[in-house]
Amino acid sequence: MFSLADMPSTTSVLSAYTAFTAFAVLMRTVVTELQAIANQLVPEGIRDKVLSKLGSLFCTVTSRASLVIDEYNGLTSNEIFEASEVYLGTKLSPSADRLKISKAAEEKALSFIITKGEKITDTFEGIEFIWELIVSESKKPGGYNYDQGSETTEHRSFELSFNKKFREMVFTSYIPFVLERSRAIKEEKKTIKLHSLGNWHASVNLEHPSTFETLAIDRELKNELIEDLDRFVRRKDYYRRVGKAWKRGYLLYGPPGTGKSSLIAAMANYLKFDIYDLDLASLQSNLELQSLLATTKNRSILVIEDIDCSIELQNRNAEQWPHTHNQGDQSQLTLSGLLNFIDGLWSCCGDERIIVFTTNYKDKLEPALLRPGRMDMHIHMSYCTPSGFRVLASNYHGLKDDHCNFTEIDKLLGEVEVTPAEIAEELMKSEEADVALQGLINFMQQKKKTGQGDEGKVGRDIGICSEEIKPMVEKRVVKNKNKKRRKVKKQVVRGWVS
Repeated sequence: MFSLADMPSTTSVLSAYTAFTAFAVLMRTVVTELQAIANQLVPEGIRDKVLSKLGSLFCTVTSRASLVIDEYNGLTSNEIFEASEVYLGTKLSPSADRLKISKAAEEKALSFIITKGEKITDTFEGIEFIWELIVSESKKPGGYNYDQGSETTEHRSFELSFNKKFREMVFTSYIPFVLERSRAIKEEKKTIKLHSLGNWHASVNLEHPSTFETLAIDRELKNELIEDLDRFVRRKDYYRRVGKAWKRGYLLYGPPGTGKSSLIAAMANYLKFDIYDLDLASLQSNLELQSLLATTKNRSILVIEDIDCSIELQNRNAEQWPHTHNQGDQSQLTLSGLLNFIDGLWSCCGDERIIVFTTNYKDKLEPALLRPGRMDMHIHMSYCTPSGFRVLASNYHGLKDDHCNFTEIDKLLGEVEVTPAEIAEELMKSEEADVALQGLINFMQQKKKTGQGDEGKVGRDIGICSEEIKPMVEKRVVKNKNKKRRKVKKQVVRGWVS
């Protein structure tokens, strides 16, 4: 049993406390003196490393803080995670025991990739930061298969740890520095990517060599498109001020082989934007469309090719059918879902986006798709013109000046419908310019003999003739009463309607 007699006297307690305090003061003095000596004798770099190691051994848990940076925020990519991954790739040492590397075909240098559980120490303004990649797996919702096991999905995140007293500096200086540095690194080694969106997801480097200089389209149209793109990318503050999503829609329409895909590649190469190729035919619902849209990144071109024949969209009245009433618009891919994706709330998921639609038959499109705000600029890709032919002649044979065969070729281009793809194919058949040009002349003369001559002249006028001569072209078509002429007239009228 405890008694008061067992308690130490007050004098003993005070004496012990005095001795302990004196010892603590002495040790503090000794540590200060040793630190001063170390500052004089040990180089700063070595001293910082030693103190860092000692600090990590003896510091308490409460002296450090951690930030968790997930790869995704819901369905949206986390910009800070992507920037951290790029930045930390430059901090990996080639002398490490275990390295993960990659290299694209056109890249000169190797890329170092941080691996699971790896820790990287970074120093910024004399302060140490420790990064670690955390990777975990979880069962995919609704993906359990009793025969084959469960489908899993991988979750990646970075854990950034640092001394608590530098918390404010982390948010105001260090993280902004990582973001800015990663942008500079990506710009230095920018590789344009082509992504596939649909039943299967793939990503490859876009190696299409098309540029506006090599594109065989009308010069005025080319200049107009370049000016429109330049105006779009520099108007971020303007779009925000007027309350519009920072996006732009283009419709490319015209016969096959007139260069629609090459124009898209030229736009991507000019802007340094990635391309996302969306296959609407593979989607089952508006929810899938929204999910795919959320995975695309800023500064990108979203391409929907052959919009007129890729899917059979439910019209507005069909959406009110009883069997869809309970499930709502999310249960199927509908016209209203596509329109909301183009210019509704879901179109605001990201900045600096370009949406490009292509079609061979503009008149088959739903009128609601064509209005400004959805397809802002309509670009008619016509049959080859004399100016377009000269671009091709320069590309394939280096002909900068007029050739003796150009006059006859210009005349035939006014009489025959020939696509840039067809001309390019003829020019590639021989390395001799004279032989290739004569082969092109023979090719167009043969097409003229098959009955395409007059129609070619009218078809070529679509989209390139001036307002003054359009009435003359229309009058000439109206006079032709046979079935073939009436068909051409319809094509001309379609080309004029915007």
